[in-house]
Amino acid sequence: MATETAATPVVNKVWKYGNNVNTDQLFPGKYTYTCSKAPDILPHLLEDLDPTFAKNVKRGDILFVGDNFGCGSSREQPALGLYHAGIKCIVGKSFARIFYRAAINQGLILIECAPAVDAFTGTEEVNVDIEGGTVSIAGKAFTFPRLPPQILAIRDAGGLLEYNIAKLRAKKAAATGSS
Repeated sequence: MATETAATPVVNKVWKYGNNVNTDQLFPGKYTYTCSKAPDILPHLLEDLDPTFAKNVKRGDILFVGDNFGCGSSREQPALGLYHAGIKCIVGKSFARIFYRAAINQGLILIECAPAVDAFTGTEEVNVDIEGGTVSIAGKAFTFPRLPPQILAIRDAGGLLEYNIAKLRAKKAAATGSS
């Protein structure tokens, strides 16, 4: 179980998966060319790995994963789907580089914190402070390097595309205001 903050306890589920979970397990390749929008992707998320996931995932849920999560192909559907499912973050031992980049592009937060993954057995209360760089499991804190402000800004904007659009609009507004 996970909580947003101690002051406002919002209990969410923590999903735990193992090592080398590839993109075909996150989103089956047979849907690659027929599902490209979030509403079409969501029902198929993790269907070959965990058939209960798509029906039961809730906004604010967290994933704990092993090594090399997201290995495989460069499809964006897994990251897009997990972001739109409302996953708060994915705490992992390590991530495949291509999935890591796709996740950032979608605004999905990935946190490398192997000790926290190892400590979580599946029943403890979990609190992730993304900005503060801590994962707390049953009151025991595990730290991870704070994420760069740009990654947090991309998340807050709703993804890289929206982030860049906002930056261009601000730049245009500043140029217009200075003429």
